[in-house]
Amino acid sequence: MLKLTFLGTSAGVPTKQRNVTALAIECLDPYLSGAQQGNQPQNANQNKKSRPWLLIDCGEGTQQQLLHTKLSLHQLQAICITHVHGDHCYGLPGLLASAAMSGRCEPLTLIAPKAIKTLLKAITLTTDLYLPFALNFVAIEEVLSEQSDTNKVNIRLSDQHQLDIDITLLAHRVASHAFGITQTIHHRTLDTDKLLAQGIPASALWGKLQQGHDVITEEGQQLCALDYVNDDLSRTRVVVAGDNDTPASLTAALVDTDLLVHEATYTHEVLTKIQGKNPEFDPMHSSAQSVAGFVEKSGVNNLILTHFSARYQSFDNPNSSTPNMAHIRLDAESVYQGNLWLAADFDQYMVDGAVDLAGINENNRVQYLGSARGR
Repeated sequence: MLKLTFLGTSAGVPTKQRNVTALAIECLDPYLSGAQQGNQPQNANQNKKSRPWLLIDCGEGTQQQLLHTKLSLHQLQAICITHVHGDHCYGLPGLLASAAMSGRCEPLTLIAPKAIKTLLKAITLTTDLYLPFALNFVAIEEVLSEQSDTNKVNIRLSDQHQLDIDITLLAHRVASHAFGITQTIHHRTLDTDKLLAQGIPASALWGKLQQGHDVITEEGQQLCALDYVNDDLSRTRVVVAGDNDTPASLTAALVDTDLLVHEATYTHEVLTKIQGKNPEFDPMHSSAQSVAGFVEKSGVNNLILTHFSARYQSFDNPNSSTPNMAHIRLDAESVYQGNLWLAADFDQYMVDGAVDLAGINENNRVQYLGSARGR
């Protein structure tokens, strides 16, 4: 399960209602509550405070946006920067400095273009920035240059819980990228009935078996974990794209994807007018229609649009002459039949790639939860 919190949904510059781009993704393991936590409500609540999470892009003011949520910089596992434009990365130095001042000591992974490392080095030298934690920098260019299937960065959250972050090159005025976030959870259940039927009472050996270890009883009987443990697999995948004018570049990345998050800076009509006024300058962004049309053909049933031009007001009124969210929505709905959302700052969504296992329609793997602000 992945929980998304939009921290910024404006393109280029902030507005009164929208900050520039940032998206938090919490990595939830539902098996850590309930039975594995002793069915104690207080343990479940404590678990909520220690959920690991990722940050995709870090526009200016992102750390201020975080103050309106329950996310802690101490549980931040990785930051992924799609490209070097300021509305996607100017907030990074300040956020890292705040993490340091809050007492963070654990290493932090940063997946970004090489230029971001140069930026941080310059800021460190000129502002005396000190980070008491290791910043493990992963250069996107180096990951993509590998000749084998290694365009993935693995983050192990536990023995049973891991993330694979893969990278796809997009089309923009500078090198821009999409991050595919695949969460895999192994849930081991012990066949206690089988053990009891074979005269093996509950003991510490049961715990070792459930952890996948073969054991020997006091009577000398060897027990193989594979004979008594069922390993269920839960997989959730979300693709988050940076700025991009060619949605089709995501064709391979969207295989077996539960949700795509993609920019929709303009409507098709406005984008065409902008390109026509100045043929020598192409903003190289997508319209809502171009993204939605591609996703409709790809078969992905859930789409969240974000990164809206400041010209579009946050209200939804298709009859208004003022550009607003209704115009973006109708532009996308004209070609897309799947589940569609237009993100606003602090909107939260739950993505569960395993919901179909519970008999729920696989098209309903994304649930809108409301706003994180004030919760």
